[in-house]
Amino acid sequence: MAVDKMKRKLTTIFCADVQSYSALMAGDEAETLARLRRYRSIMGELFERHEGRKVNTWGDAVIAEFSSVVEAVRCAVEIQDAIGAENRDLPENKQMWFRIGINLGDVMQDGGDLYGDGVNVAARLESLADPGGIMVSETVFNLTNRHLALGYDFAGEQKVKEQDEPIAAYRVRMPGDRLEAGKAGTEAGKPAGALRGPVASAPPRPTGRPATRLGRWGAWFGRQSPRAVRASIFMILMFAMINLLTNGFSHIWFVYPSIPFAFFLVVRGFSGRG
Repeated sequence: MAVDKMKRKLTTIFCADVQSYSALMAGDEAETLARLRRYRSIMGELFERHEGRKVNTWGDAVIAEFSSVVEAVRCAVEIQDAIGAENRDLPENKQMWFRIGINLGDVMQDGGDLYGDGVNVAARLESLADPGGIMVSETVFNLTNRHLALGYDFAGEQKVKEQDEPIAAYRVRMPGDRLEAGKAGTEAGKPAGALRGPVASAPPRPTGRPATRLGRWGAWFGRQSPRAVRASIFMILMFAMINLLTNGFSHIWFVYPSIPFAFFLVVRGFSGRG
């Protein structure tokens, strides 16, 4: 594989695999393979409908790419809905649930195959998704949050192999979310509505209502704590402490040197920038 013959491009990577595939194969190889082919056929039809391209398959995994981030997420939701409908008529030990991860990233293309960190991140997100669920990167969240009638849950900072910096992950909250199905038992292979570990709500669309705005503030602070924000908060607290130690509260002056830092926090908070 000659590196100089590869081309780089920015694309949306879709990764999927089957939850508990080995257990399904151990139960009935022929039936499992037939169902896998059936579900891959469903995926292929939806890839074409949303202008996606199947990149590769091996074992139970499927990798595809899309030129549109929005169409990639739409396709993933439709895939999970279609597979969920197929599974409903099956006994629990026969149900086949896919986990899906989606990332927008820079990749190398060699022929029809894709390589690079963009693919690795999508694969990592897929491994974090619930059975029947979808996990996306922060870039995908930012580009689709206002274009799709979907909710998102912030899933925290996640470590990716061979990368120094963790990535922010978001769980797609699909229409008719499977929260109740998740209570019935993830162990049986059913899709769970809740993520493993703590989940904080992603910022909703701003409506101008106080409750919504406060929720957006809380989600923003919970989602990211950049160095500049921490430094601004530290400076305000430091001025307040010096004020308290030198003058008590008989003469409150710390608010004046704190104004630039407070203004910075307000602008960053209401713009949703991190």
